[in-house]
Amino acid sequence: MSIIFDEKENIFLIHTENTSYAMALVDGTNLHHVYYGKRIHSTNLRYVLCEDVYPFIPSTAKRETNGYIESSAFEYPQTGMGDYRDSAFCVKSMDGHRASELVYRGYEIKAGKPALPGLPATWGDEKVSSTLCIYLEDALLGLKVTLNYSIFEGIDAIIRSATVENHGSEAVYLEKVLSSCIEMRNRNFEMLTLPGSWARERHIQKMPIGYGRQNAGSFRGKSSPQEHPFMALVTPGTNQTQGEVYAMNFVYSGNFIAQVERNEFDFVRMTMGIHPEGFCWKLQPGESFVAPEVVNVYSANGLEPMTHTFHHLYRKHLIRSPYLHKERPILINNWEATYFDFDEKKLIDIAKEASALGIEMLVMDDGWFGKRDTDDCSLGDWQVNEEKLKGGLPYLVEEVKKTGMKFGIWFEPEMICPDSDLFRAHPDWAIQIPGREIIQSRAQYVLDLTRQEVVDAVYDMIDQVLKSADISYVKWDMNRFLTNLGSAALPADRQGEICHRFMLGVYQLQERLITDYPDLLLENCSSGGGRFDPGMLYYSPQIWCSDDTDAIERLAIQEGTALIYPLSTMGAHVSVCPNHAIGRTTPFETRGTVALAGTFGYELDITKLSDVDKALVKEQTKQYHKYHHLVAEGEYYRLASYSENNTFDCFMVVSEDKSQALVFYVQVLFHAQVKSRLIPLRGLDSSKVYLVNGTEYSGDLLQNVGLRVDIELGDFTSKLIEIVEK
Repeated sequence: MSIIFDEKENIFLIHTENTSYAMALVDGTNLHHVYYGKRIHSTNLRYVLCEDVYPFIPSTAKRETNGYIESSAFEYPQTGMGDYRDSAFCVKSMDGHRASELVYRGYEIKAGKPALPGLPATWGDEKVSSTLCIYLEDALLGLKVTLNYSIFEGIDAIIRSATVENHGSEAVYLEKVLSSCIEMRNRNFEMLTLPGSWARERHIQKMPIGYGRQNAGSFRGKSSPQEHPFMALVTPGTNQTQGEVYAMNFVYSGNFIAQVERNEFDFVRMTMGIHPEGFCWKLQPGESFVAPEVVNVYSANGLEPMTHTFHHLYRKHLIRSPYLHKERPILINNWEATYFDFDEKKLIDIAKEASALGIEMLVMDDGWFGKRDTDDCSLGDWQVNEEKLKGGLPYLVEEVKKTGMKFGIWFEPEMICPDSDLFRAHPDWAIQIPGREIIQSRAQYVLDLTRQEVVDAVYDMIDQVLKSADISYVKWDMNRFLTNLGSAALPADRQGEICHRFMLGVYQLQERLITDYPDLLLENCSSGGGRFDPGMLYYSPQIWCSDDTDAIERLAIQEGTALIYPLSTMGAHVSVCPNHAIGRTTPFETRGTVALAGTFGYELDITKLSDVDKALVKEQTKQYHKYHHLVAEGEYYRLASYSENNTFDCFMVVSEDKSQALVFYVQVLFHAQVKSRLIPLRGLDSSKVYLVNGTEYSGDLLQNVGLRVDIELGDFTSKLIEIVEK
């Protein structure tokens, strides 16, 4: 990795191991994007700007400055001065004008990766990371904007963020501060995104790019199951191993926009950052605003290298949990087993049975606090209901521990019910617009976490619960979107700050939690996978992937998730059949196979399982211990997609030294006369000899000819195939 500035050519060149990113100064003041792609070695790049062909440079043709602005590939484009494409930055002055002219003022190259105050961010020390800071200034407004570009040793990613400082004498209103922008000539790009909904999150979608603006985004107050803070531009025919990929992933958990715009000159501009819808941040003199960061990844060889880059980056430079490289406890959650109908005896019975079968942690889900026997009361009253749990939490936890199991607990700290003691005491603590009825969702309001006293009160309640007993795990849930956006604590001209300030409050709560309880295993959740994003992974090493635990539905959900995120981050459980979300019945073995490709656990009443299924639980828990390290740390390869072929799903993980691999195969639909398949593998060492079910195969045979998978009669069957070096 290296960062270079060629003073003669006025070219910045950022090198990762296999890619290069180039910018150029025009007239010494305007910063242009020049190149992003395969690694290059020369800074002789000014010809790309076509300065001799289109001489609309202000210093030589001021009469055509507008033409220059509207046709140039600016590195950080702005609103109001003649660029009619969508901008990355928009500021309104106190006199109401929306315009800025950010001109180049200098740069620094720093060892290491600076933190972003109050925000999740990638991290790295001076030995493995470097950062280019480019300084831009609008002298009229007194604004200084710093563009940050960070790189890491051995990882083909460029991490971008922006910081805005007000050095002027008056406040300004920031109406848009995006974090990343790339502009390129169109190559018939297609747009790849991960749309979905509750219980069908992150399905892979690819579509052509037409003229105009196409985007994915959320202004629901969270990254959302409907859209995902990820976008990739891919060349036609791109698959796992072929085609060019330009990808962006937002390290943020709130409102976002990911957009591509194709203009009349057949250029495409790709941007990502906080969604400008409803966003307006008042920046006083002397204050600064820090935009969250975007991870930019380029691959010349298809989606697979992109996936590996994201996986490596997040494992090495984003997730901080001490559980990252540890074997996580196999847990059983009581939600689908009992819903609200439980007491301490029922939970202890589940723990005893689960422990005997190899399960290691009981998680008590919703219903343990306040008067919470239904879902329409008590959120915000985080005190144990000792009428339901006789002896309170200390007794329950100690009884569970006697079975040899750890104990975990569920919270939904961002919410408050209208029927709660907290709301009756502090009705202004809910996000609301004066004079309008607060919109409910699941009989819930949203707490105003823009207010420090609310953040402190919520944290104090959580803290008291965690101090009262030996709790090893917290499931942090968030089950609705933000509406009625108003805060009693913010003046009229700051109401546009609510959504971002809310996320800063959430981040503060989770940072305090893992700081005060460093050995705690935190799992984030949001109606399933509604806030599965890199921002959450900074605080928790795993996120509940989806409320849909059906093994077949999970194939598409987990495929889309694994496109960006390591398997070790995906909460995946075995549940009962017929499945509670969709009613399908699948074999217990297949449910285990699919759940093993994540953070393994159970979501059922284990006391009601048949003896046959209980025996399978014992086998599955042993499999988890045998393969956990390989699944969590191995390289992921997507071999076939049920979403594409409508028949079967197949992927594999390979150890770093290529001595071991595990192939996951799920036969969704059986077809007559199809008795076997040859599936070419990837990631093995061609020169090694491997054993598969006792038979020897060379690595080149398995990769070029394929692994033979014999097909069992019937739908929804599955296989786990271990491959080990001889």
